[in-house]
Amino acid sequence: MSTLLIIIIIVVIILIIGTIIHMYNNLVGLRNSVKNSYAQIDVQLKRRNDLIPNLVETVKGYASHEKGVLEEVTKARTGVMNATTIEETSAADSQLTGALKTLFAVAENYPDLKANSNFQQLQDDLTDTEDKIAYSRQFYNDIVLKYNNACQQFPSNIIAGLFGFKEEEFFQAPAAETAVPEVKF
Repeated sequence: MSTLLIIIIIVVIILIIGTIIHMYNNLVGLRNSVKNSYAQIDVQLKRRNDLIPNLVETVKGYASHEKGVLEEVTKARTGVMNATTIEETSAADSQLTGALKTLFAVAENYPDLKANSNFQQLQDDLTDTEDKIAYSRQFYNDIVLKYNNACQQFPSNIIAGLFGFKEEEFFQAPAAETAVPEVKF
């Protein structure tokens, strides 16, 4: 074997090893981005969960006979706090969103409550947090898409399979939230 052939073989081996290292590191970076973006959803859900007791207490003072609505919000909040998987978090989050919509609908019946500055501030904070949650979900799903693509596309799918990289689940809205609303006049 000539020296040139040996050099070419060594260069090819180095390129192959470099490519494998690059694909592995890319998969690790994407997997960590998925975990980070899910943690950001968690941060926003925690922020919302921290606002809810103050909101419930404010509403209690004005709408004491709306106990069922307040209990539903509290129960849904507990569900979000106890969720451990993406599916559980998504379902619990949907339930809490529905309970909060009901709470705000009840608040419409109490003009003094709607005029209360504390309630208004809590409602504004909650609306802001809901926007951040929606953005965090979208960002998470974008990162999951990139990661899943890297796990499925050739040749990085070979590296993903060799090193145990598994696809991640998207954060999805429950079917009830995606149904077309029925409008009647």
